[in-house]
Amino acid sequence: MAARGMSAGMLAAIVAGHLRPAIFYEGTFLDSGGAATYLRLWTGLGPKVWDGKTWTGGGQLLGISPIVESSSLKAVGFEISVSGVKVANVAIATESAQRSRFQAGRVWLALYDGAGAVVADPYLLKRGKFDLIPIRESGDTCTITAKYEDRLNDLQTPNERRWTHDDQQLRSPGDRGFEYVESLQDATFRVS
Repeated sequence: MAARGMSAGMLAAIVAGHLRPAIFYEGTFLDSGGAATYLRLWTGLGPKVWDGKTWTGGGQLLGISPIVESSSLKAVGFEISVSGVKVANVAIATESAQRSRFQAGRVWLALYDGAGAVVADPYLLKRGKFDLIPIRESGDTCTITAKYEDRLNDLQTPNERRWTHDDQQLRSPGDRGFEYVESLQDATFRVS
C-alpha cells in the first residue's frame, strides 16, 4: 500500500507504531421506492461513530476479500461477506440486490489512537460498483457476499452508440444535428 492519499495523522500513527487497525465498509443499496439506503459496517464490536455516521460492528461476522492493488491496467474487484444471516432475511437481501445493480461500495482502512478514537481521515482502500450477491446457506443461517467490480471494468464494455438521427434523439431529444446522416450513406459526390 503506497503512502499516497494518506493523511498526516495516518502516516504519523504508522511511523509511531500505533497500529490498531479496523476496516470500515459502506454499501449503497436501493429500497423498494428507489431511494438510496446505506449499509455501514466495521470490523469491531458495537456501534462506532465516524465521519458523522454510525457504523454497526460486524466483528467476526464481517469478511473482506484481500484488497489488491495492481501496477498494470487491469480491473481487480473486491468482496464483502456477512455471515450468520437468518435464512428468513435472504429474500430481503436478494430483492435489494436486484434493485441496486451498479451502486457503489467503499472500504476504508482506519487506525485508532491510544484513546480509542479514529485517527483522522482513514485511507480509502477500494471502491467499486455492486455486481452480484451470491448466497451460501448452512442450516438456519447463511453467508451473503456482495461482489464489487472495479471502475476499470467499464473500459471493457463496448460503446454501442451510432452516429444516426435516432441515436442522437436518445441523447438529446429535439436535436437535428444528425438528421441527414442516413441519406449521406448512399450519396454520390463529384469532385470537379
